[in-house]
Amino acid sequence: MGQNHKTEMNERFIVTDALPYANGPLHIGHFGGVHLPADIYTRFLKKKGKDVIHICGTDENGVPITIAAEKQGISPQEIVDHYHNLMEITFKNLGVEFDNFSGTSRKVHHELAQDFFLILYEKGYVEPITTKEFYCPKCERFLPDRYVEGTCPYCGYEKARGDSCESCGSWLEPEQLKNPRCKLCGSTPEKKGTKHWYLLLNKFQKELEEWIEKKNWKKTVKRYLKGWLDEGLRPRPITRDLKWGVKVPLEEAKDKVLYVWFEAPLGYISSTIEWAERIGEPDKWKEYWQGENTKLIHFLGKDNIVFHGIIWPATLMGYGEYILPSEIPANEYVNLEGQKISTSNNWAVWLHEYIEDFDPDFLRYYLTLICPETKDSDFKWNEFQERVNAELIDTLGNFVNRTLKFIEQYSNGRIPKPGAFEKEDKELLCRINELIDELEKNLSAFQFRRALKNFIEIAAAGNRYYDLMEPWVTRKKDELRTATTLHLCSHIIYILANIGELFIPFGAKKTLSMMNLEKTEWHRVKEMIIPVDHPIREVKPLYKKIEDYEIQKQVRRLRMSYISIEDFKQMGLKIGVIKEVDDIEGADKLYKLTVDTGEKRTLVAGIKKNYTPEELKEKKIVVITNLEPITIRGVRSDGMLLAATEGDIISLISPDREDLKPGSQVS
Repeated sequence: MGQNHKTEMNERFIVTDALPYANGPLHIGHFGGVHLPADIYTRFLKKKGKDVIHICGTDENGVPITIAAEKQGISPQEIVDHYHNLMEITFKNLGVEFDNFSGTSRKVHHELAQDFFLILYEKGYVEPITTKEFYCPKCERFLPDRYVEGTCPYCGYEKARGDSCESCGSWLEPEQLKNPRCKLCGSTPEKKGTKHWYLLLNKFQKELEEWIEKKNWKKTVKRYLKGWLDEGLRPRPITRDLKWGVKVPLEEAKDKVLYVWFEAPLGYISSTIEWAERIGEPDKWKEYWQGENTKLIHFLGKDNIVFHGIIWPATLMGYGEYILPSEIPANEYVNLEGQKISTSNNWAVWLHEYIEDFDPDFLRYYLTLICPETKDSDFKWNEFQERVNAELIDTLGNFVNRTLKFIEQYSNGRIPKPGAFEKEDKELLCRINELIDELEKNLSAFQFRRALKNFIEIAAAGNRYYDLMEPWVTRKKDELRTATTLHLCSHIIYILANIGELFIPFGAKKTLSMMNLEKTEWHRVKEMIIPVDHPIREVKPLYKKIEDYEIQKQVRRLRMSYISIEDFKQMGLKIGVIKEVDDIEGADKLYKLTVDTGEKRTLVAGIKKNYTPEELKEKKIVVITNLEPITIRGVRSDGMLLAATEGDIISLISPDREDLKPGSQVS
């Protein structure tokens, strides 16, 4: 008994997210499939008192970085720094908590990657091979696998990459592609001789097969890995003809760098080394990466399965001393409105733009609800609005607000002492405890969708109980019954706030603040630990509902594309003069504007925080007059004014001549 307890106490966890590539901003696909489930799981482990570190960073080497830098006329490091900083801020704004967020262009990573290469080389797991590779005469460069596109020989997908087909998941070599072309310029590449250093994966075939066979991983994960193993592992190049990246530490390869797919996973280790140095215990990282009681858990998308399930563990096996992955809870893809997310076509919801318009909890809730655990899921703006409003706000938010507001108004702002529990009270507590147990089981098995449903069902059960017990009726004739109802509902809210910390941390923090309570450990979540006659703080609604116009704005942004000059002429842009400015009840951002555009029309505009009524009256603006009318907060808006925005700054577009009359055409 004592030994088992000691083992459990010494158990450690490393949770990693697949490193996002630092050549563009993050979108909902990255967040919903990788970073959000990793954050929820890490929060869960920490809530349970486990010794866990959440490690990530940006993948900062490779051709896409250099190409982006060349296009913008800046250095690769400037590209890397820009997107690293943007991602770090974005993650923070969405409530993702990392113990360390590093980058693979840092010295600590370069030194580690070079050490791994040399050890594998010295042990005979890496050797040079001269081959002919695709070279683009027009671009005057060798093309990395991912920069050769063509038709997949297995499924016929026409945009397969030279390393893999994202349609069928096959592992490819560039020369296997039919009709190969340079992804950069579209021309047909030619073969040209070059020497590279190869990781001899074939030497790890048997060891990997035996290791993977013992794993109780997702069927999709094992299917991907079995496909590679059944084909037979072959040597894989781990160097590239590039200038930007980790230099190969051999004199005869001084003009080459380590291939990204080899060195990027080492970023998990280098980021942990950086973490240990930052906390003042520079050797502590070894306790995690070289400790036999550590569980290494990789969160990633299905396109990264083979790299983390075969190449990465082979690298670790070859080097020795390091632990191997314990779990690879890889997810499928998050699609968008029925189509695959495409960054090149701007068919994406960018996270840094999302947080300018909506509460971060809304996205966390909805993406957990549709987490692509076993198949691709589909983000739909209308469903996003519907589920958030109906479940997160009408169910959870309403239960929290109605209970605490009642205590504030009719119980002197204090949670009353309960009386003896009756049948309904005991049944409620039993059901809540069952849901907590189910939720814990589902989280332990990486079943985040089911866990979230358990969570919202706790709130629904609380609502049903509140309705059944009718405290607004009993308060007039049975104070003890009312006190019991309010105390039990407060107990459930406290449970929701503690569990909600995993899914919706911002709302959970607000709830705890209103309850005037601190969070508790997981093993105490079921306990009734609210003090007798406990005072609460001022009660405010947790969230505001998502309005139709907010969703319409997102749909318009998403479907924005190039238009012809004829399309522009049909936009109906006219000069308008603001005549009246009125508030809209319950709206802290909106004005109702009466505008003269040659005819009187009403506009609803979200400019209240940037302009006073006095600044707006008689101001000349530009108005789209033939936009389809919409109703916002009960007010029909017949058009839209034009404004420039940057963050919280809004500046109305106005003509620079005062003699232009209302209704003048803008062209």
